[in-house]
Amino acid sequence: MQNYLNLMKEIMETGVDRSDRTGVGTRAVFGKTLSFKLADGFPMITTRKTPFRIAFEETMFFLRGETDTKKLEEKKINIWKGNTTREFLDNRGLTYLPEGDMGKGYGYQWTKWEKYDIVNYCDSDIEENDSETFHGAQVNVSYINQVKNVIEGIKSNPYDRRHIIQAWNPGQLDEMALPPCHLYNQYVVMDGKLNSSFVMRSNDVYHGLPFNIMSYAFLNIAIAKICNLEPGELVYFGNDVHLYTSQFEVVKEQLTREPRALPKLIIKKDIKSYEDLCSLEYADIEIVGYDPHPALTKIEMAV
Repeated sequence: MQNYLNLMKEIMETGVDRSDRTGVGTRAVFGKTLSFKLADGFPMITTRKTPFRIAFEETMFFLRGETDTKKLEEKKINIWKGNTTREFLDNRGLTYLPEGDMGKGYGYQWTKWEKYDIVNYCDSDIEENDSETFHGAQVNVSYINQVKNVIEGIKSNPYDRRHIIQAWNPGQLDEMALPPCHLYNQYVVMDGKLNSSFVMRSNDVYHGLPFNIMSYAFLNIAIAKICNLEPGELVYFGNDVHLYTSQFEVVKEQLTREPRALPKLIIKKDIKSYEDLCSLEYADIEIVGYDPHPALTKIEMAV
């Protein structure tokens, strides 16, 4: 994970200081990539203790299409708490959502992307904003499970170049507590290995990126297991890549530490389908050989 430390060092030394939505302030660089060969080990940060359980439970929450983040809070995972308070949701105009609900965010888009088919209409009016109103129309709504489709697609047509899952739905951004940060991931099969990538429009490198890497590495390993492939390469593409000013001191301390050997992630349960994947519990996962440096001083996540 030296490449992760190198990215933080680059931000500290060459990044541009800016104000941001949270009011904390950031130092940022643009357009960075990291690559991890999963055969070399599971990409967990070793220069500070970083629990995989949090990444696992959030990823499973998304895979199951859930939006009630209180289910995560019941498992002592509070990463969504600040962005789903009553005040935060009301400020977003989401007064109709119960407190704790993230709206039509990641899990909804991954598993319930809405598809509309208009049938039985006679005429329509074009509005000033170029929208179209249909009269006497019947609208059929269906839902696309992108995760299930990708798994089935890899099984049936592994070399297809369209194994894609995306969360950025422009028509429903206003129905989400937060617009997605990791908005697109893709799977490519080569030489019996499953390669994958994920794209982030905005990335808190200290707090968020270690968990994003673990999440998408886990997805690669799990989908590869389902499809009888070997895990290949995981590639991260970051656009607005930043550290918050409140993180500078702990980042400086982390940069003095030497990375240690990567652990191995084992899925102990036999999984053969999307449904099997969704049935996984944390007890089905084993992390072998994780020996991190101690935790650093806790810094609250900017919301």
